[in-house]
Amino acid sequence: MDKIAFIVALLAATLRLATPLIFAGLGGVFSERAGVVNIGLEGMMTIGAFFAVWGTHITHGNYFVGILAAVIAAGTIAALHAFLSITLRADQIISGTAINLFSTAFASFLIFVLFEGKGGQTDSVGVLPYLPGAVTKMLNKIPVIGPLINGLNWFVILAIILVFVSTFVIFKTPLGLRIRSVGEHPSAADTLGISVYGIRYLCVIISGVLAGLGGATLALSTAGIYKEGMVAGRGFIALAAMIFGNWNPKGTMWACLLFGFAEAFQIQAQGFGWHLPTELYSSLPYILTMLALAGFVGKTVPPSADGVPYEKGKR
Repeated sequence: MDKIAFIVALLAATLRLATPLIFAGLGGVFSERAGVVNIGLEGMMTIGAFFAVWGTHITHGNYFVGILAAVIAAGTIAALHAFLSITLRADQIISGTAINLFSTAFASFLIFVLFEGKGGQTDSVGVLPYLPGAVTKMLNKIPVIGPLINGLNWFVILAIILVFVSTFVIFKTPLGLRIRSVGEHPSAADTLGISVYGIRYLCVIISGVLAGLGGATLALSTAGIYKEGMVAGRGFIALAAMIFGNWNPKGTMWACLLFGFAEAFQIQAQGFGWHLPTELYSSLPYILTMLALAGFVGKTVPPSADGVPYEKGKR
């Protein structure tokens, strides 16, 4: 039973830890399928995490307002990236990097202004409630499945739903066809009357909204606070998962689960009694990210116009 309990706990932790990556990874899929590289996912997750806590804080525990504030704030940052990358045709990598630097500094500034600079973190707003106590007790009586369900949260369920919704939208709808055409052959799409700029703006903003939801997940599902550095490179891991998943929502989800497993395993492994440095355990997810990129970059195929600014009328 101890082994079963360990496996269930590891599986539940994998799903929880992969969820922020799934949200951000899906955002990356939308943006890059439309032809815009979004290195700024890290910064958008940071902004989402801060504003999720701030929105919840000022409404005295209204988590819905916190999540809404997160997606609006991150979507606004994404709109800025879209303006720089699409309208001004700035280098998309540089724009995304600037977004990351700005977002981290801006969140730290807002902690100082709105929360009186309490040691680089906000006040605690608590964790978003999942299931009532009576339901939890009932589920605990069900072997394996009950504890697994109790180990999840609403964000996990929403992330899985959005994977299938994103897959349907991108591959089964007229909008998805337009998104893919803009990312593959924007000039041809333009001649057919498709607004290349409009589709790209839409997809970049969607990527920001999803990244903000990933940040809200980090802040409200586990910590109940925002603190400096809490995103800790997850935006970049989400980008790696998107590449690993070949710019496909389902593939991205499986890659995120792999990275989530690495993080969950390093947490569980520290209780095994192995005499290894803590830093080695903590580095496991990042080592896996580098190995995945080293093994799959060149074998995956991005959209043809990914990262290429489009100038209307130019052939």
